[in-house]
Parts: sequence; structure tokens; C-alpha cells
Amino acid sequence: MEDIETHLASFRLAVKEAGDSVRQLKADKAPKIDVDRAVTILKARKKELEEAEIRLAPKEIDRGKLETLLKQRFFYDQSFQIYGGVTGLYDFGPMGCALKQNMLNEWRKHFILEEGMLEVDCTSLTPEVVLKASGHVDRFADWMVKDLKTGDPHRCDHLIKNAAEAMIASKKTPEPVKEELREILARLDGFDNNDMQAVLVKYNMKSPAGNDLTEPIAFNLMFPTQIGPTGDQRAFLRPETAQGIFVNFKRLLEFNMGRVPFAAAQIGNGFRNEISPRQGLIRVREFTMCEIEHFVDPTDKSCAKFAKVRNYVLTLFTANDQMNGSAPIQIPIGEAVDKKIVDNETLGYYMARCHMYLLKVGVDSKRLRFRQHMDNEMAHYAQDCWDAEIKTSYGWIECVGNADRACYDLKQHSLCAKTELVAQKDLPEPKFIDTCEAVTNMPIIGKTHRKNAQKIHEHLSKLSFEQAVAHSKELEANGKLTITVDGESFELSKEMLSFSREEKKICIEEFTPSVIEPSYGIGRIMYAVLEHAFRQREGDEQRQFLALPPIVAPIKCSILPISAQTQLVEIIEAVKDNLRAHELSFRVDDSAGSIGRRYARTDEIGIPFGVTVDFESEKLPWTVTLRHAESLRQIRLKVEEVGETVEALVRGRLSWEQAEDQSTFLEVQKAYPTITRERIGRAICQLRRDFGKWFTTRHGGNLLDQLAGVVDDQLSNSDGDAVHLGSGMPSVLVHGDLWTNNLLWALNGQRGDTDQLLAIIDWQNVHAGNVAEDFVRLLGSSCSPRLRRGGLHRFVSHYLSCLSLEMRRKGHFALPYTHQQIVAAYEKMFGQGFRLEN
Repeated sequence: MEDIETHLASFRLAVKEAGDSVRQLKADKAPKIDVDRAVTILKARKKELEEAEIRLAPKEIDRGKLETLLKQRFFYDQSFQIYGGVTGLYDFGPMGCALKQNMLNEWRKHFILEEGMLEVDCTSLTPEVVLKASGHVDRFADWMVKDLKTGDPHRCDHLIKNAAEAMIASKKTPEPVKEELREILARLDGFDNNDMQAVLVKYNMKSPAGNDLTEPIAFNLMFPTQIGPTGDQRAFLRPETAQGIFVNFKRLLEFNMGRVPFAAAQIGNGFRNEISPRQGLIRVREFTMCEIEHFVDPTDKSCAKFAKVRNYVLTLFTANDQMNGSAPIQIPIGEAVDKKIVDNETLGYYMARCHMYLLKVGVDSKRLRFRQHMDNEMAHYAQDCWDAEIKTSYGWIECVGNADRACYDLKQHSLCAKTELVAQKDLPEPKFIDTCEAVTNMPIIGKTHRKNAQKIHEHLSKLSFEQAVAHSKELEANGKLTITVDGESFELSKEMLSFSREEKKICIEEFTPSVIEPSYGIGRIMYAVLEHAFRQREGDEQRQFLALPPIVAPIKCSILPISAQTQLVEIIEAVKDNLRAHELSFRVDDSAGSIGRRYARTDEIGIPFGVTVDFESEKLPWTVTLRHAESLRQIRLKVEEVGETVEALVRGRLSWEQAEDQSTFLEVQKAYPTITRERIGRAICQLRRDFGKWFTTRHGGNLLDQLAGVVDDQLSNSDGDAVHLGSGMPSVLVHGDLWTNNLLWALNGQRGDTDQLLAIIDWQNVHAGNVAEDFVRLLGSSCSPRLRRGGLHRFVSHYLSCLSLEMRRKGHFALPYTHQQIVAAYEKMFGQGFRLEN
């Protein structure tokens, strides 16, 4: 880490110098062109710092392997794949759909239920007039160019960025040109079509196919449509869910009995017709959003529940730190609000709650930060904005926006819809104000202006105090008044209109609420969670799995019968019923594969817990093994305890360590000699059922029966176990105290032929540290040459799966050898003509 910071020091210094220059120019009230130029340089230095941080950071995951797993297990895939697919559109499969729904369920609990929010579900089709008022029709656009030869569209700023970065990286590009390109990249966000066209021409930039480009044209990112068959009413698919809440503000305020503050929330899809979507779920054309609009008095943005999160620590990347080239800071949110780093308590509260939610669903806290918008990024009306950014293999990705939007949205809709979207509050003390109101004589106005009379009346009733005073003076001076309503002029006389001016006592005041808006992109969060959950088993890069938090895991528990034998069916059904009673999702894998292979399959799709039904389960009371996928540790439970235990683990009421310690959930025997004998004995019995014919002797006996007898009769010496435990080695199969010599031959208590007898090797005294070779000697003397030649890999894999199940059932250690070690030992020994001798 220190080495990385050493490399970054020069980049941080360059950012600080550029930031200081911007501050000084603003303090000196320098011309705007000079400030803009300094800001351009600052942005270029910031970008270089960010790219250096990403380049120097250690690689977290192999994205290719993750994407392969997600597609193979159908978490999601490109839509309409059999027709070639559509870029920017994705279908979620069973696992992805369940994961997404679990994340949404947790969001609803975490915010809507916890905060008592008012949930709405508004239409996706939105009339043009609504989005005109919000500014989306005029400003929600990107500049687009097309390949003149192929017609392929490209987002112009992205094309320029990619071409400029390639030229900067090229050794053939002169240094002065590189400096020009760096400045262009820094200013690119503010370029219009003329600026972009000039860059394309000056640097002869082409399409990715190497062809000439059209001039940039504005492309609105909303999907246009029409309502009704005539096409008269234009509409769009909504680009966000927020507008549905704003236009229903009056109804929501009434439902909340006129009280402010209150919050409304909506979960739904948004649509953005991206020119060139990329990066999988990061930039798509249809996406699920969760948005909150918290309405608050603009003069009082305190939060009643802020004390609960005051000491909660967040990683904040402030605008000031960005200008200084400094690293993000960790600070309690209460201190950040007190110091006005974060503008107000309500915004700070939602940032803390946002952090809690993201951690709950599986985001790594070390790869999560809140970045404050700089002045040149923020809308003119916004008070403060913080993006929750999550680090992925694509870099830092904005996943949640937390913005104080002031009163902008409600004022815009009030103006365009000619509807007062205001709230009221009781004044602490009455106050007296001057009023001036229009008094209309409707019969005379109606006689003169007929159908326009009502329109005139409504216009006059909404005049502000200043407008009414001005009209009153004009009417008094001229004896008449001309007003304009909807572009049409009307003349009013003193007989039609008068003005009443008086002082009124006011106890209630109207105000337009400010809006604090947290906006969550569920697809982006979901992808970040999958990246952060991706793991590889230590020592086996081919064993990949997802360590998803149980609360959002698509399936909570797997059920794996050790065998397809009918006597286990009733136990399996009892486990299924118990899980259903606790509303837990489960998946049964009773395929013919080994238990290890089936474990791997369930691990890949992120199932956190696994129930194994084995032959020990048949004993009364019925018991099963519960496996923790991430740690590979196991405990034994009664069947009737499975649902209760798994539910407690999923809900977070119980940790895995607590489950191991609590006797109500766990029956652990600490006596290693006894459980060693039981483990090996059960594994041998399983081999006897599945591979018995391979161990048949010429006389009709079975070597595995002999092995089971030896285990049952002689593997019980506690002194041998104590030696192994004291040396840190698990006690498996071997005990030097059985015989003083290195090999034990046992067949009805007498010595026998090496082709038919069992050897148990003492690794402690003879082959210390080479457990695999000892195990090979054991099996080499037990199984037939036919098995060694034709079924070695299958046999070893099956045996290790059975033994692993028994070893991990109650112990906390791993097998002393792997499949590869055993096979290598076989090849080594039998390649040298190995034969056991006394």
C-alpha cells in the first residue's frame, strides 16, 4: 500500500496545484474564461489520478471467469439471444431474478417499512408535458455520430475519449499534441456539437471500423411513443420514477394529513435509449430503480432519527479532497454534518442508511465510498449531492445518488401545471402582512368576455402581492387594465374589477417543500454484489463460487441425499416440509454425481447452506448435516431443527459460530478417537455399497468388510489420537500403537497374502508429512489390479467425497491429502513396481 501511495504522490500533488489555482482565480474574481481553463486543467489532473489509482490497485477478480459463471448458471444474459441479442437489454434467469427480488424486498423493509414511507406505483408511460416541465425533453440528450459507411451509431464523447486516450498512449504522438488532448478530455463534458466536430476534424478521428463520421447531432435518450390511436398526445417511457411522485404530491400530502416532513417511494423500471450501452448491467436501456422523495421544510432540514446514526462512520470523498488530490476520509456522519461537509441532517441520515443497506446486501465496505459532486457537476438548483460509488473491475461506479434538490421539482410542476404544490405549517407566532387581492364582477366580465370569463378570474386569483399592487395602480391611473392570459390579451374596466388591500393576521404559512432524493440503481448494485461475492477455493482455481449474504441469496438451502436409496426419501420429504414451514427456498440435487461435485454446483449459484441426508440420518431421532458453504464447516442437527436454524442464520439472528456453540442446534463430540473411527467406518460402508464388487476376493469375501472390521475393532486407541492432536495433525486411518512395526496385516487375526490383505500405514513414524503415499499403500493392498487400472480417478474422487463429508461433519480441519496428491502417489509407486512387504 505504501508503494502505491508513493507512486500516486506526484499525481496528488498535480491535482492539488490545479485545485489551488482554481480557488485563487475565483477569489480574485478572474474572468470566466480563465476560471474555465483552470477547471479544465483540474479535471484533467483528477482523471489522471483516478486512472493511476485503478492501474496500480491489485486485481480483485477475474471478470471473465465471473461472467462465464453468471451466464452458465443463467443469472442473466442478453435479451433475445436466439435472434442475435439486443445490446443494452438483459433477461434475468431464475437465480438472477431471485437475487434481484430479494434485494428489492430488503430495500422495501430497510426503507419503506422502517421509515414509514408512502409507496406508490406510477405508470411508465409519461405525457410529454410532464417531462417538458421537468426539463428532460430539452436537456436529456447526448451528442451522437454515425459511421458513414456502416451506419453504426456512436456516442460522440465516448468515441473522442477512446481515440484521444489511444493517441496519448501512442509513442508516435508528439508531447504538445498529448497536452492538447488531455485538455480536451478534461473539457469534454461541457462540449457542444460544434466543439466535438472541431475535435473530430482536427485530429482526423474515425469510427471503430476506421470509417468517416457524420457531424454530431443531438439524440434524446428517452424512448418516444404516443398515447391513443391518433398520435396527438406524445409521450415517453419514463427515464426515472421520480416524476410520478412529484405530480402526485398533493394527494400524498393529503394522505399524510397535511404534515411535512414525509417521504414517498417507488420501485419500478426506467428507460434510457443509450446510444452505445456497454459494461453489462452497468449501462443498459431498461433498468430497475428504487427512488425516495423526502419532502421537508426548506428552513428546517433536521431529522428526528439522526441521533441513531450520528456516530456511524462513512468514507467520504469530499469536493475539497478531490480538488486537493487527497484520499477519501473516514468520518462519523454527525461530525460531517456539524462541519457542514454534508449539508444537513436529513441528507446525512439517508447516506448512513444507504451505507447500511449496501453492506447488508453484500457490498464490501472497503470498496464503497460517498463522492461529493463538485460545483461544476451539480445542477444550479441543487444544495448538495453525494454519490455512493462502488469499486468494481470497471472502476468506481455510481450506484446510488443522494441529492438535496431544493424546491426545484415542485416549483417547476406548479408553474407548468398551474397548480399550487405547496404545504402549510403553523407559525410559532402570528404575523401581520399586507395583502392585495383582485375582486371580480363576474356577471359583467362574463357579458363582455363570455367563455373566457372563468379563465380571467382564475388568472386574477393567482396574482402575487407585487403583481396585484402593480395592476391596482394601473387600473387606478388609466381606468382600465389589460392582462394577458395564455397568450391572449383582455381589457378590464373598473366596473369589472377592483382590488382590496388590507393587513391580515397570518397563523399558517404556505411553503414549497425541498426534496431530498436518494435514487438506487438496482442493476448496478446487483452486479457489484456479484463481483464482491465471487470467490475461488484456496488451492483450486477451478472451484469458483459465490459467497452471497444469506439474506439475498437466491436459494437459502440445498438438500443433497448421499444416495438415491428409498429409505432416505421419507427423511428428505421431512426436511423439505420443515424448510417450507419457515418459508425458506431450497433446491434438491439428487443427481448421480458425487457429493463433492454436487456441493460445487450449489456453491456456484450462491446457496449459503446445504443439508446432507446420509445413512446416519436413518437412526432415530432423524438427523442431517448442515454445511456452511463459505467456510466448509458442518454441524449435525435434528431434522425438526433444520428450518428454525437456517431461518435464524438467514435473518442474521444467529451466526455460524453461535450455531456451532449452541447445544440446542449442535451435537458435537469432542472425542476425536471415537469420531475418527465413526467417520472412516461410514465412508468405508459407502464404498462397500457403491464399489463392493471391485473389492471381492477369489474366495468370495470382500476386503472392505475386513477393513471395516479393523476400523471397528482397533482404531480406538486414545493415545494415538492424542499424539496426532498434539502435533497438529488430524487422526485419520493410521495409528503407530496398533503394532510396533510399520505395517499391520489383519485377516481374522492372522497374516495373509499381500494381494488380499489390508495394510494400515503409520504416517507419524514412517512417512511423516507424506500422508498421500500412506493412503496409496493402504488402498494399493486392498483393491484389485482391475480397479487400479480402470477406475482409479472415479474411485478416489468418490472416496474423498464420502470421507470429506464425515471429516467435516463435526471437525474443523481439512483432509490431509487431495485427489491430485493421491493419483500422483499411485503413479509414482506403481510406476516403480511397488509391492507391499512386511
